[in-house]
Amino acid sequence: MAEQSTDAQTYLVVLNHEEQYSIWWADREIPDGWRSEGTSGTKDECLARIEEVWTDMRPLSLRLRMAERAAS
Repeated sequence: MAEQSTDAQTYLVVLNHEEQYSIWWADREIPDGWRSEGTSGTKDECLARIEEVWTDMRPLSLRLRMAERAAS
């Protein structure tokens, strides 16, 4: 059984220009180069969202480069 976090902090799901995901404290300014994905909640909720949507861990630039090579 997965251990539940007792952290009462609210977090945001954030991502960068390479479509890499992370969580960030909701009460702090999001760092340059990152933007909110739109999900906020507990740490566990945000991590669950990331697990749901981040199915390809490769950075966007690598995925695009690989697609270009496959097309040529």
